[in-house]
Amino acid sequence: MDFQLSIGALLMTLLSHMTSALEVPLDPKVLEGLPQPPTITLQSPKDYIFDPRENIVIHCEAKGKPHPSFSWTRNGTHFDVEKDSKVLMKPGSGTLVIDISGEKAEAYEGTYQCTAHNDHGTAVSNNIVIRQSRSPLWSKERIEAITVQLGISLVLQCRPPAGLPPPVIFWMDNNFQKLPLDKRVSQALNGDLYFSNVLAEDTRNDYICYARFPHTQTIQQKQPISVTVQETNPAREQRPGFLTPLGATSTKLVLRGETLELECIAEGLPTPDMSWQKDGGELPTSRVSFLNYKKTLKISDVGEADAGDYTCTATNRLGTADHIIKVTVKAAPFWISAPRNLILAPNETGILTCRVSGDPKPEIRWFVNGILLENAPEDHTRKVEDDTVILSNVQSGSSAVYQCNASNEFGYLIANAFVNVLAQPPRVLTPPNQVYQVITNSPALLDCATFGSPIPTITWFKDGKTSVKSGDPYVIHENGTLEINVAQSQNSGKYTCIATNNLGIKENHVFLEVKEPTRILKQPEYKVVQRGMSAVFECKVKHDPSLVPTMTWLKNNGELPDDERFEVDTDSLVIKDVMDEDEGTYTCIMNTSLDQDSASAMLTVVEATPTPAIVYEKPDPATDLELTDQTERSVQLTWIPGDEHNSPTQKFLIQYEDLLHQPGVWVNMTEVPGTSTTAHLNLSPFIYYSFRVLAKNQVGYSQPSQASRQYRTNPAAPDDNPSDVHGEGTEPGNLVISWRSLTGFQSNGPGLEYKVLWRQKDVDQEWSSTTVANVTQVVVTGTPIFAPYEIKVQSLNDYGSGPEAEVIIGYSGEDLPTSAPDGVLVMVHNSTLAEVHWEPVSAHSIRGKLKGYKVYYRRERGLHKTEEEADQESQDQVVTFSGNNTEGSLPGLQPYSLYNLFIRVLNSKGEGPPSPDKQFETPEGVPGPPSFLNVLNPSLDSLTLEWGPPLNNNGRLIGYSLKYQPVNNTVEMGPVKMMEFPVNETTVTLDNLNSSVLYKFDLSAKTIKGAGASTTREASTVMETTVPSRHVDIATQGWFIGLMCAIALLILVLLIVCFIKRNKGGKYPVKEKEEAHQDPEIQPMKEDDGTFGEYSDTEDHKPLKGSRTPSNGTVRRDESDDSLVDYGEGGDGQFNEDGSFIGQYSGKKEKDTHEGNESSEAPSPVNAMNSFV
Repeated sequence: MDFQLSIGALLMTLLSHMTSALEVPLDPKVLEGLPQPPTITLQSPKDYIFDPRENIVIHCEAKGKPHPSFSWTRNGTHFDVEKDSKVLMKPGSGTLVIDISGEKAEAYEGTYQCTAHNDHGTAVSNNIVIRQSRSPLWSKERIEAITVQLGISLVLQCRPPAGLPPPVIFWMDNNFQKLPLDKRVSQALNGDLYFSNVLAEDTRNDYICYARFPHTQTIQQKQPISVTVQETNPAREQRPGFLTPLGATSTKLVLRGETLELECIAEGLPTPDMSWQKDGGELPTSRVSFLNYKKTLKISDVGEADAGDYTCTATNRLGTADHIIKVTVKAAPFWISAPRNLILAPNETGILTCRVSGDPKPEIRWFVNGILLENAPEDHTRKVEDDTVILSNVQSGSSAVYQCNASNEFGYLIANAFVNVLAQPPRVLTPPNQVYQVITNSPALLDCATFGSPIPTITWFKDGKTSVKSGDPYVIHENGTLEINVAQSQNSGKYTCIATNNLGIKENHVFLEVKEPTRILKQPEYKVVQRGMSAVFECKVKHDPSLVPTMTWLKNNGELPDDERFEVDTDSLVIKDVMDEDEGTYTCIMNTSLDQDSASAMLTVVEATPTPAIVYEKPDPATDLELTDQTERSVQLTWIPGDEHNSPTQKFLIQYEDLLHQPGVWVNMTEVPGTSTTAHLNLSPFIYYSFRVLAKNQVGYSQPSQASRQYRTNPAAPDDNPSDVHGEGTEPGNLVISWRSLTGFQSNGPGLEYKVLWRQKDVDQEWSSTTVANVTQVVVTGTPIFAPYEIKVQSLNDYGSGPEAEVIIGYSGEDLPTSAPDGVLVMVHNSTLAEVHWEPVSAHSIRGKLKGYKVYYRRERGLHKTEEEADQESQDQVVTFSGNNTEGSLPGLQPYSLYNLFIRVLNSKGEGPPSPDKQFETPEGVPGPPSFLNVLNPSLDSLTLEWGPPLNNNGRLIGYSLKYQPVNNTVEMGPVKMMEFPVNETTVTLDNLNSSVLYKFDLSAKTIKGAGASTTREASTVMETTVPSRHVDIATQGWFIGLMCAIALLILVLLIVCFIKRNKGGKYPVKEKEEAHQDPEIQPMKEDDGTFGEYSDTEDHKPLKGSRTPSNGTVRRDESDDSLVDYGEGGDGQFNEDGSFIGQYSGKKEKDTHEGNESSEAPSPVNAMNSFV
């Protein structure tokens, strides 16, 4: 296969040699000693009309090595120049100069052909027809006066003499004034004067036709024509008709490439309007024009498509008239591909092709060295096939000049093409060590002009090492020139051009220097300056340090005024003492030998005004983003900052857009300080980058700049492999390998794929692999159960593979465990807690990742004889122990119960089989509280208690314990009394209790483990005096009321005595003592309503054991310590019909003092009792 490709390449090379036209260079150093057949370089036109007053000059110039000699034929026979003294051939040239002064010029008319000859062939010129220009006189004829009726059409014939070339015709009067032409009166192409209809003003006797002959510059005139228009009996209006051409149709023949002129002149009254159209097509608007008031249609550069029927239409208000002109387009021979000179090496093959066209089809005849090929000596290496001559295995000395003659009835073509058989080693014509300098991002053309036979093969090397081949960014042209489309700094260096053929090799060195572009970083800004102040235009420039810049300032595109007020510095222009005439546009131009940059700004001069307040705004966007120092993975971005608006730029934010993968999404890339105007950007391959810059000052971010030009990084192999690689089976017998795909940004090139490799760990086997694209997982089937696998996922694209992938460990799919734990042992710690132990299962039987063990246990029944039946409501309890634990605690057990237990091993797939059931018993525990405790039959000094057994005995009951004590108040409790009862007793009557006393009862059941939780109740004995109130308050007792009345009476007597004493002016010791030390507990009587203040105990604020009832009949809750309400469960206590108190003692403490100051108006039993007081 490789051999066949090599043969194909060789044939292509041979074909290119056969069709190449290698022109011999004119470099004298190359031409020296280099043979070359003749080539005609200059000749006269085919049709040469000469002025008999001047010499005839027939040009014929040719080149060749050795220089050719020249000869001529005239009318097909040899023209002996030396024998005619009037004919001179210029030295070293074939140009003839014929002196025709004093001679008959007609003698030298004829058809001439020049021949140029040297040792390597003969070239011939065209057939040059030589004719003398002629301007014959007008033939004498009698011109009769013309009388015509008003409104009738008229034609004045010119009929000029036939001249060479034809004369130019125009009509004038006796005063040599051109006759006016218009829509009605027009001159035809043949020179005749046409009147569509005559008017009275057409009467005149000096219609004169003139003929101007171009070569002789002579003008001849015809005899004047007299025209009289009779106004009597004028003609009626008439429909249009055609004066020329006549008939309904006519024909016109035109040659390809010439100009087609069609003419229609109509008669009619009123004067007709003319229009044109082409049947079945449109007129070629780019080549068509209308002349002579649309009476003439002109189409330039006629082609075959212009053939067809053209209709001219004459129209007036009476009707229309049409005439069809059938246009036929023929063609003299014209070149499709003229034969080209060939330079062949010995034994090479060449092809001469003479491709012509024409209508009719031209006849092609081949000549060699001016001799018809059929008459030339036979040559077996030459083969003629119509328009092609094939020369096979040419040999030295077979050089010749071939002529192709193509002709038809409308003309001919002759072309010379030499075949030069040369054997020349390569020569490099480009001067050595030439230095080329270009600007970054501009194209660079490195010449390697060569010559050799066979044609040399050109190869290029950079820095003597790297082979340069066609492909981005290089293009090697056919002539050997190396083109770098977009030159970058890394393209700088030494380039070597090597020309090679089978006769030798030649090399040449050139150097490329890629320079940084000249850029204006700080442009001059628009200035508004007060008259008399200074204006400063800055123009800071960046340029390549190796180039010498020149700064020029212009005003309004002209030179700066010659004025000392204008000071030009290296990067600024200062205009001092600004005047009105300084207004204008100022331009700074920075020139180097390779490029330039310019920027302009306007200056406006205004009257002096107060300084405006400083305004702080966001900066303007950066401008002129430019990419330099471009490499495969980096680029330098340069920009020109915008106006800071009085707030310095703090930083620049550079963003990029990936036009290939995420168009329209701008991503933050990097930040640089606000003093910088460049940023070095690291790039990724295969990204269509576009950059923009945002400036930030104290106010905020600017608007984004205009995006930079697109910068495409070349594709490369991936830099990263997929992340988050996992290997995990989803079912027995498979392994799912998954990963997180690379983003388009990470792909680095087209054709992103993933090579997935796997092999079983610790097994001697090769890697298995598959390559996939556009997926994120691969399913491997037929794997062992839960086997470890080594896994790798490597990225690759059309440009190579990513880095070596990291090996991760994954496991194939799990299955349910096959064995159950052995050696299950239960250790009971107490009545509610046990500990279970077991032996772990073997690793291979787990068949997956061990998650732990599940212990299932269930209460079967209680051990008491009353609970021998199975517990139907009991449910399985499950405790999971993670990992490889072999023991654990079982909480929440019920005492004195029988439990059943089994264990399962757990993996990710599920649970294994259960272990054999294991039963265990829990010991007795303390019982639960009695199910109920009721108070029955309360009396003055006794009451009865009744209770029920616990709901949960938790063992064998052995009896009950009762504790009870009186409750004196919220903080004081009476002495505790205890009683024990056998298990079969559930009621007791308590005697010798105090009447009207609240008691608290605590009852608990007992097993051998002790007493359990108690059930608590509160109840009180019956009071001696029964009132229809559920509250007993000391404030309602009679003795308390009597005591309070006595105290009030005593205070009243004391107050009366004090009042009498005061009125007498005396003072009692008591009063003095009271005035000095007023008792805060004794509040004075209010003067407004005469009531007494309330008594307050200031020692400890403890209430009396009895409560005081205020005068308004309400009871304060903090002053009623003995109230049964305070012992209730958040609500009012209530008595049963038998007087027992319903509620449970809650140990409620005395409320805060501020609560006691609030009176309760709620309807309570206490208030009800107060209402009877």
